[in-house]
Formats: sequence, structure tokens, C-alpha cells
Amino acid sequence: MRSMPASSLPKPPVRQRFRRTLLTWYRANGRDLPWRRTADPYHILVSEVMLQQTQVDRVLPKYHEWLERYPSLEALATADEGDVTSTWRPLGYNIRPRRLHAIARESVERYGGELPSDEATLLSFKGIGAYTAGAIRSFAFGQRAAILDTNVARVLFRVFVGRGDPKAHAMRKQLWALSEALVPHKHVFDFNQGLMDFGATVCVARKPKCTACPMTRMCRSFSKLSPGRES
Repeated sequence: MRSMPASSLPKPPVRQRFRRTLLTWYRANGRDLPWRRTADPYHILVSEVMLQQTQVDRVLPKYHEWLERYPSLEALATADEGDVTSTWRPLGYNIRPRRLHAIARESVERYGGELPSDEATLLSFKGIGAYTAGAIRSFAFGQRAAILDTNVARVLFRVFVGRGDPKAHAMRKQLWALSEALVPHKHVFDFNQGLMDFGATVCVARKPKCTACPMTRMCRSFSKLSPGRES
């Protein structure tokens, strides 16, 4: 677990309440997205890389097109890099397709065309950071692994911290520790997907939907976030 005093973490009853509330919300409100209907590690990887700095509605058509053209790590590994970059357009941030291509080639050369399931090996790939490794482990392999993207960090900061600079290095470490402490032993897939959806649709950056939020009683930022106002 990332460094954080145990006394600073939410008490077990608070963690349980947060998990139950989030899971209940997600099962009623979670978005139906194609990468949530698969446990294929490659498909999960593609979706996570595409979603970096890109909205879901822009990713959806490209996700399907990409997997039709490169249905496996082997297919991507043998493709021409120029074709790979061209297929990626117009998503932008074009280092991403080259990184995917390199990951595919390394997976074929070293791991038999499969993505490994352990954190250390995943992190050894250039282009797979802590968040993407956690997403692959939890969504593809069902492991108890934490995630922390922009949406998740916002939710955890607002609910459990409420003051300070959410972008500071020390705060980032604290939010990772929170995420690791909160992730349940069961229903990890739903919990992590729920965290992302909750930050994307309710606990949004501007004009958070506090009147529709089931977390208000435990949220340390609620008194500062009046409905309809920016955070």
C-alpha cells in the first residue's frame, strides 16, 4: 500500500458504507459501455489507452474500428506502424497508438501474445502506468487493484479530504492510499467502474450534481459545493 498513516484512512465502517453506496448507485446508473462486456486484457488495454484525455463519445466508434482491424495483440504487433497511427486518427495525442503498438510487440516477443496479470510486469511496459495497470488487473483479471484517474481522484478528494491542493504530489499519494484502502475484496470490477462513472456523471469538475448525490452525508466538501456552482 502507498504510504499513508492508518489513522488518516477512513474507519472500516465508513469504508463499508462508501462501498455499499457506490455499488448500489452504479448498479442503477452505470453506463453500458462495450469494454465493460469483456474481460479480454487486450480489449481493456485498448479502451483505457483510448480514454486517456478523450471523451467516451469520441472513443466508442474508434474502439470498434480498432478491434475490427487489430483483433488481437498478435494482429497489432505485425501491423505497419504507419497504418496503426492512421487508424488511430482523429483521436489525437498520437504517442498513444505507437505505445500500444510497442506493447503488442513486446507482449508477443516476451509473453506469448498475452498481457501479464501481475503489477510489476505490467508497469515494466512503456506506456502502462499505475492507473492503467490497476485497470487491467481489476477489469480483466478480477484482482483487488486500485485505480486513480482524474474522475476517481476528484471523488475521493471531495468525499474524504475536502481541503488542500488535490493536484499536489503529497495529496496524490494520499488519494492513491485512499483508493487502495477502499477497493473491496469482492465486486472489484463494479466498484472501480462505479468510481469512474460517478466522477464522470455526478461528481463532475464543474457544477457537481450534489442534489442527486448519495454521498452527501459523508462528503467533506458538500458544504462548499452548492448545487449549480463550480467547485
